[in-house]
Amino acid sequence: MPSHARPKPSRVPRTLLRAGLVISAAGAALAAGGAATASAAPAAADRGTDTGAAASGLTGALLHSAAGGLGPVKNLQLDPLANTSVDPLANAVSTQIADFKPVGTELLTGTLSNGAALKDLPLIGQVTRVLPG
Repeated sequence: MPSHARPKPSRVPRTLLRAGLVISAAGAALAAGGAATASAAPAAADRGTDTGAAASGLTGALLHSAAGGLGPVKNLQLDPLANTSVDPLANAVSTQIADFKPVGTELLTGTLSNGAALKDLPLIGQVTRVLPG
């Protein structure tokens, strides 16, 4: 009796596949909604109704939902071990050469080890101000 090789299991975890499916479905729904709005706009213009209120309402709803989704992400603590005794980012190393100012890792990891969120980081925090939420 011939033996058949078993197929190798997928290396991509199911949670990542499910997350990708959810994101794809949300993108398809937004695209379908945009296409429906675009195809309905000429018909509404023929009847003489104003679509500006509908577009304004749709824009407001999208901004409100984006703010609800991105707001918690911007305020989420990035280092789960921050302010604990086992935080690896709290172990700062520094050195000084001659009369130059001391250079250390505290400059880079200090905000994270103190429990900073995405909005609290020096450069990225300024970029997140543009996002709703």
